[in-house]
Amino acid sequence: MVNYKLYLIRHGMTADNKEGLYTGRMDVPLCAEGIEELNALCTLYQYPDVDEIYSSPLLRCQQTAEIIYPDRSLTLVDDLTELSLGDFEGRSIESLKGTESYERWLSDSYHNAPPNALENGQQFAVRIAQGINSIFMNMCQEGIHKAAVITHGGVIMGLMSGFAFPRLPMGKWALAKGCGFEIAMSSQMWMRDNAFEYVADVPIGFDNAADLSNIEGLKQDEKE
Repeated sequence: MVNYKLYLIRHGMTADNKEGLYTGRMDVPLCAEGIEELNALCTLYQYPDVDEIYSSPLLRCQQTAEIIYPDRSLTLVDDLTELSLGDFEGRSIESLKGTESYERWLSDSYHNAPPNALENGQQFAVRIAQGINSIFMNMCQEGIHKAAVITHGGVIMGLMSGFAFPRLPMGKWALAKGCGFEIAMSSQMWMRDNAFEYVADVPIGFDNAADLSNIEGLKQDEKE
C-alpha cells in the first residue's frame, strides 16, 4: 500500500489577524511582523522537503509559500480558500457581539451563514473536502508522494476535525500561524474510510499545543 504525506501549513500573520478582525475571503497580504515570524521559523526549525506545493489562491498563502519554499512553483487550488464571512469580514468580535445576525451564526454556523456570505459551514465543509480530494487525486496520478498545502487556519481545522485520526473536535486542532500538521494518506484509507492519519506537527520540532498564539520568543532567539 502506497502512503502519501501532506503537510497542511497555515499562512503567516496579516494586519487583520494582529488586530483580531475576521478576514475570511478578503485578499490581504502578510504584515511585516508575519514575515518576520515566518523567517524566524525557517531559521530555527525545518520545514519538510516536498515534491509539490499546493496553495490557496489568496495572497497571504502565496506569500507564505514563497518564504517557506522559495523559488518553487505553486499549484493554486480554489477550494482551499478560507470560509466566506460576508459582512463580518473586516469586523472584530466586539463590534459584532449582540447583533442578531452574529448570534444566529454563532448558535449554528453549520447551517447559518453571515449576511452576504457565499456559504454556510456545511457548504464550506463540502468544498474543502473537494479540495483535499482533488490534491490527493493529482498526487496519485502524477506520482507525487510528499506535498505541502499552504492554506488557512479554518480550512486546516475543518479538514483535521472532519477526516483525521485521532478523531478530535475542531478546537483541538488549533494551530499557530506558519505552522501545521503532517498527515499520511493512502488510497485505501481515503476511499474506504474517507480518512487520513495525523503524524506530527510542522515545522519539524515545533509543538502547536505548546504555543498557539505567538512566537515572540522565536524572533528574539533569532536575533540573539
